[in-house]
Amino acid sequence: MAQNRPTLAVEERSERGSRSTRRLRREGFVPGIIYGGGDDPVTFKVPERELRRVLHDGSALLDLEIAGTKPRPAIIKEQQFHPVRGEVTHIDLLQVRLDEKIHSTVSVELEGVENSPGVRDGGVLEQPTRELNIEALPTDIPESIVVDVSGLEMNTNLTLSEVTAPAGVELLDDPDETVIATVSVPSKVEEPEVEVETELIGEDGEPVEGAADEGGEDSSASEDGDSGDSGGDDS
Repeated sequence: MAQNRPTLAVEERSERGSRSTRRLRREGFVPGIIYGGGDDPVTFKVPERELRRVLHDGSALLDLEIAGTKPRPAIIKEQQFHPVRGEVTHIDLLQVRLDEKIHSTVSVELEGVENSPGVRDGGVLEQPTRELNIEALPTDIPESIVVDVSGLEMNTNLTLSEVTAPAGVELLDDPDETVIATVSVPSKVEEPEVEVETELIGEDGEPVEGAADEGGEDSSASEDGDSGDSGGDDS
């Protein structure tokens, strides 16, 4: 099986602290640590490109080679990411034995979404569960668990009880309470009311001037005022 696993070549590091960690990242390295296997934890640094290549492979199990030593089978336990750029800033690995089952988490991938009758009728598909807890030998841990949702009708759920586990894998989550996917009727969005200004139309079909003036004054009031001013001049 070893030939089917990617090998991650790293260098052991002795530097500690946030300052040295920032310097490593500026130099193109990602800091990491491996623990387990009965040995003391070992801190290491790995070129960012090398780590990205291995992670892109998608394998759940890899061989960690520290400065040319004998490869150690390991799984990814935790990754930390940059909040903006999304790149890996730290990685934790767990050394494992290939003949002992371990607990791990595996991502859930949905297929057949476009063929779901509920989705084709305009329903909204949601995926409440994106990871599952499993138990398996390290060599049996899949990259992901693929779930077919092509039969989901409107207002129906697909639970873990309807999912077939891959060979050698035991699903640990509650089969009836764990909802993998659901299709529901989309909620209606109320459009805001739009105020429309209206105009007063005269008998000839033309708008009456001054009908929408501010303050509610119409043209007749204006004319009265003009008349009063004229009378005062005559006196």
